[in-house]
Amino acid sequence: MADLFILVLFLISGAITGWIGVDWLPKETLDQVTNIKNLKIALAGLIALIGLLIAFLFQQFRNQLIQKIRTMPTDLLISRLIGLILGLIIANLSLAPVLLLSLPQELFFAKPIYAILSNIFFGLLGYNLADIHGRSILRLFNPNSTEALLIADGIITPATAKVLDTSIIIDGRIQALLGFGLIEGQVIVAQSVIEELQKLADSSNNEKRGKGRRGLKLLNKLRESYGRRLVINSTKYEGNGTDDILLKLTSDIGGILITVDYNLSQVAQVQEIKVLNLSDLVLAVRPEVQPGEKLNLKVVREGKEDSQGIAYLEDGTMVVIEEGRQWIGKRIEVVVTGALQTPTGRMVFSRASNDQPLNKFGTRKAPPG
Repeated sequence: MADLFILVLFLISGAITGWIGVDWLPKETLDQVTNIKNLKIALAGLIALIGLLIAFLFQQFRNQLIQKIRTMPTDLLISRLIGLILGLIIANLSLAPVLLLSLPQELFFAKPIYAILSNIFFGLLGYNLADIHGRSILRLFNPNSTEALLIADGIITPATAKVLDTSIIIDGRIQALLGFGLIEGQVIVAQSVIEELQKLADSSNNEKRGKGRRGLKLLNKLRESYGRRLVINSTKYEGNGTDDILLKLTSDIGGILITVDYNLSQVAQVQEIKVLNLSDLVLAVRPEVQPGEKLNLKVVREGKEDSQGIAYLEDGTMVVIEEGRQWIGKRIEVVVTGALQTPTGRMVFSRASNDQPLNKFGTRKAPPG
């Protein structure tokens, strides 16, 4: 409704300006016109079209401004607003002497042009200065805030907003990351993500229904625990699916997308959007195992090869044990022989330790029961 009102307002204003603007033309020009009414109609239509074009541009600017305000830290928003107001005050104070000047009729347009340019110049100047030094001014009102002091001095930067996708909410580990303080800043959940979770919760498939309900339950817990820090973003984007919307939202607010979806994280990197794949984080903090290191593991199943056995480290890393099939269900000591890093995880290769006894076939035999 607001967008339609803006279009109509600019259209009518342009038409009125064009109609009245004919009277501002020089008298010599008007004397050459045979039909003043047709000239007014033509000029009103032309300015109305220009006004319509300006309205579209204004709507784009307005939507971007609203989006930035929604995700902007409160102290930064206040400092920028104060800077803009001070800039406009200075601009209008400097305008007063110019308005008192007596200019020739040919330069009648100089005063309004100066008024427009001075307001734009000083307004932007105040806004930019507040963006750089505004936090230092706000620090005076809260001198005991160590964080405000460090931010104002440029030692630390404000926390970037984090955008959650559907997979990270269903995964559930985001709650622990927030609880330990590893995720800072505002946590933003797009309305499309909530709708996708609701759709899953209403699914006839038991597995999907369980995921959807688990995700909605987690969001309710986060809301109770973190209050206004959890922001539901209702901005509507044109896109093919939730992933496309999340990428546009993250790009618009300059945030970081948090996901466990490998494909989504790759697309985000291609589009130069900051992304944190929780799976990559888990891989990064896994303890390293070196060739020659001994591990005590339980063989849980057979491998792809007939003689291989499979065991797992505490963090879920799969360990392939050569000649390990005979120890399935047993706990043995193995020696690491190598490791392979893949996009989806890490695989460790090993063999039975020399401390294991030999059987009659010359291989390490399984321990009893």
